[in-house]
Amino acid sequence: MTNFLGRSARWTSVIAVLSAAFLFAPAVHALEEQRGEAAAIKACDKRLCTILMQKNAKGDDLKCSLTKTWARSTIKEADSHKLSWAFGDAQCSVDINLNRAVLVSALTDDQKKLRVPPHTVNCVVEQDGKLEKVTATLAPKIVFRDGKADKVWVNLTNVEGPVGIKTTLQTAAQLADTLGLFHRRMIKSINRYIDRHCPKTFPQLVANSPPQSAKPDKK
Repeated sequence: MTNFLGRSARWTSVIAVLSAAFLFAPAVHALEEQRGEAAAIKACDKRLCTILMQKNAKGDDLKCSLTKTWARSTIKEADSHKLSWAFGDAQCSVDINLNRAVLVSALTDDQKKLRVPPHTVNCVVEQDGKLEKVTATLAPKIVFRDGKADKVWVNLTNVEGPVGIKTTLQTAAQLADTLGLFHRRMIKSINRYIDRHCPKTFPQLVANSPPQSAKPDKK
């Protein structure tokens, strides 16, 4: 779950936090990537990078309908002695809706806490050869300091599904938010996304980015 954040957060700082918060994506042959899944993620990735790099508070908010499929082997890479994924593949969908001005403010203020509004993610997880429905609601919080992510909370507020999967996700979220498990990895992924991924993936946006010291007009 939160461990996923550490791995998937590379395709979007906030989106990563969202998707990450509730899953450990599993793997088996039960689930196949949906048609258009990668294209939708790429399009949302560009929209988010545009907002983060150009830091223009005016314009459309970040709205994306995304689906992501993970193989069990991918999640197992993040296993630790405190937590292990004992299930199969996972596939989740979420409608991202984030205020553009709030995102820009988080990056340009000296210190700003970004509170992501509650987002519900609908998943199917392979367990014992069956596909089980799992629904999770989370409202992540990220503290930015001088344009860098400094602290992060997954803030899983609700999860419904089979007992075993539900317990695993709740435990992962608790370990992340109370003991800091995965915290360093998540922070690193968010900052790497902003500082490296966006400029490298969309170099055409760099020319349109404001100087590092520039801050949005607060009139």
